[in-house]
Amino acid sequence: MTTAPGARETTAPEATAPGACEVTAPDGVPGGLLDAFWAYDKALLANDRTVLDELFMSGPHTLRGDGRTLLVGHDAIAGFRSARARIPTRTVENLHVQVIAPDAALVMAATRDGAATGLQTQLWRLTEDGRWAVAAAHVSLPAAPAPAGPPAAFDRTVWRVVGDPLTPATASGPLDGHGIAVKDLFDVAGHPVGGGVPAWLDEQRPRERTAPAVTALLAAGAHLTGIARTDEFAYSLAGTNAHYGTPPNPAAPGSVSGGSTSGPASAVALGQADVGLGTDTAGSIRVPASYQGLVGLRTTHGAISTEGVLPLAPSFDTVGWLTRDVATATAVAHALLGRPHEDAATAPRRTVRLPVVESLAAPEVRDAFADTVRALTDAGHLPPSESEDLPADLLERWFTAFRTVQAREAWQAHGAWLTAHPGALGPDVGARFAQAAEVTEDEAARAREVVAQAREDLRGLLSGSVLVIPSASGPAPARTATGARIEAERAATLRMTCLAGLAGAPGLSLPLLRLADGRPAGVCLIGPPGSDHTLLTLAAGLETPR
Repeated sequence: MTTAPGARETTAPEATAPGACEVTAPDGVPGGLLDAFWAYDKALLANDRTVLDELFMSGPHTLRGDGRTLLVGHDAIAGFRSARARIPTRTVENLHVQVIAPDAALVMAATRDGAATGLQTQLWRLTEDGRWAVAAAHVSLPAAPAPAGPPAAFDRTVWRVVGDPLTPATASGPLDGHGIAVKDLFDVAGHPVGGGVPAWLDEQRPRERTAPAVTALLAAGAHLTGIARTDEFAYSLAGTNAHYGTPPNPAAPGSVSGGSTSGPASAVALGQADVGLGTDTAGSIRVPASYQGLVGLRTTHGAISTEGVLPLAPSFDTVGWLTRDVATATAVAHALLGRPHEDAATAPRRTVRLPVVESLAAPEVRDAFADTVRALTDAGHLPPSESEDLPADLLERWFTAFRTVQAREAWQAHGAWLTAHPGALGPDVGARFAQAAEVTEDEAARAREVVAQAREDLRGLLSGSVLVIPSASGPAPARTATGARIEAERAATLRMTCLAGLAGAPGLSLPLLRLADGRPAGVCLIGPPGSDHTLLTLAAGLETPR
């Protein structure tokens, strides 16, 4: 039996003192291995991501797994670690070392965090430069009796507040037992609205009434699990929030969640809620649905009241929701839109494709999209397809007009408060609002004329048709992606997502694409205004079993 060296100075008070842990090593411990292990333990508890990244082997074959997720490659592991919301506080009680080769050793550590116990297994390899690094790791999640009611600690990148439930159902109905994660833009009686901005939240008083959209779900049997995070004032598609962090994306670990309905999307993808209620102005339901492999419906503009919802751009703001399957999305539609009438719009006669829009997608998404749509039309699940010629310069003109009107209305909604609170926003969204402040009313008026013409043209295109486009220009970007990379993704995606907004039409993102690296991507169905139920009926025949 070998004992670890004496305790070393540490800035993490929770860290296990090496000398206090018994180490069993029948074949001895290779030189430097324990130093590397304790450096890892210290960095883990101090959340020192730089040291942790250095202690995992570089390259595409490094592994890290737990009871939920397997990460492959150093970059994926680094991205996952950057999103960690909770810093471990466990201690190492016992350490076992098995030497399996001169340059390889298996290390197993029994850990304890209060009453909970866990097991950490690592394969360490000696690198060419003579240091030990983790080649593979597996963490067994702590085992402890589940506490009654909501967890004492919840992921604050996902939730602002949770309850057991936060608000109970007010009646029994088709949504009995369904938990709702509501975006932090909706009024909930007894709670302030935060809008993803701490300085704004600090000045808000609890709302006296609940937004009608939430009230309708409670009346249909659903309960409110909690209020979930949003990007700052909903003016983003990435899901990153400079104040609260980025919610996890379980469908693509190490990638962003998508926004601005970021918290509700992650809550649904994680299984912590059945429905994520949010808003969609320029893709804020459809993009996180695409990034996280969910069903996401942006409803017809004006079909559901936005009373009690913090606005961004009222000309385009809509209520929408995310679910894990079409059946649940349809049940929510019945609660919020009513059941379809017998004289509702008939099924579309044709599938419209727009090559100029598809060309904006990344090659892997574009190819997977084309193959999937071709297969669905060939099988008769979608009506016969026709390609329409939309000139690139016209699409650009429409997009510019959309962006101008959106910016003007966003500044009208929040500009006075932002002027009085400089520095309240993170750099990305702050820069977006700074640009919005420069849009004049004359510029917005000219843009509204273009929007009106685009709406007329698009509604003509959609009549009797379903427009099928990629839900986003690419899969979810990595959390470590640069701001420029995120902004480029946003710009390309907005040129796709703005079409539904311009038309005032419903858009339904379906998780029909799976790329070679495992990340999901969505196919978006856009129908004429009022065809929300028709899209859901069509989607039921396209859904891939989960």
